[in-house]
Amino acid sequence: MSYHISSSKAQSTSNQQPPPEQKSSTNEPVTIKTAQSTVTCVYQAHLAGFWRNVTVLWCKNLMNHTLSISVDSVESDHHQSCKIDLKPWHFWSKKGYKTFEVDHNQVDVYWDLRSAKFAGPEPCTDFYVALVSDEEVVLLIGDYKKKAYKRTKSRPALVEAVLFYKKEHVFGKKSFSTRAKFDYKRKDHDIVVESSTTGPREPEMWISIDGIVLIHIRNLQWKFRGNQTVFVDKLPVQIFWDVHSWLFCNPGTGHGLFIFKPGAPESDSDKEESNCNGEGSECSSSSNSKYYSAQSHSVASHFCLFLCAWKIE
Repeated sequence: MSYHISSSKAQSTSNQQPPPEQKSSTNEPVTIKTAQSTVTCVYQAHLAGFWRNVTVLWCKNLMNHTLSISVDSVESDHHQSCKIDLKPWHFWSKKGYKTFEVDHNQVDVYWDLRSAKFAGPEPCTDFYVALVSDEEVVLLIGDYKKKAYKRTKSRPALVEAVLFYKKEHVFGKKSFSTRAKFDYKRKDHDIVVESSTTGPREPEMWISIDGIVLIHIRNLQWKFRGNQTVFVDKLPVQIFWDVHSWLFCNPGTGHGLFIFKPGAPESDSDKEESNCNGEGSECSSSSNSKYYSAQSHSVASHFCLFLCAWKIE
């Protein structure tokens, strides 16, 4: 397949705005010493008879590096979780095994990060993290798949878990980068957001994917919120941005928000068709539901990336 990447015309920002983002609750500016980079990935995995949300959280600061895995319960509003400390001076902690219970079902977590190469708090190659239930690998993260199956002595899941939500907090002065798959069957893409908000020139911003600048915003002080659809490997991707905090708040007190959503913008007719019709009718794949049938799983698993970019001095 040939690799193609191009951009379309900017669309009106009055019709589409980024989803609301929670404001930072801290009163103190974030600094290099207090910054904690995080990557939150939410998967849908079939575990103990139900489709459940599995949240994988990677956290890293100057002193600590942790991995937390939590699984939603169908019996209550709570979730069961386990936490793994990946301190750099404890080599033994980079390979291990833990067990916890989800609705009275045993769940095992295996990991091997001894050779992992990290891009921020999240590893990118040479590792695995496996979630096992009832002798089945219900979630497998990383590229060491053969090693994971050999160590867990478990079979692959009948239906693979799907990543449908990723949120990352990154810190920098002018440049912010991450990686994401817009189609889980294809490769990762390198995403870089660069900005120039100080100096004699007008504030500017660039958003590039795989080294190609797809969006260039001049006069950023007037266009600090907006959206545009671009094409990455012939796949439409909607990009939303809100960098009000970069321009009008003190450094470290607020972040820029970038949302990357694969797929073409939804038309008004599509929205009407997706609504529930008739009194008392119920949506089988309601956005409020935590669990999905196998039939609605493909509908509910559209991927979305949230990048929270914190400017620090």
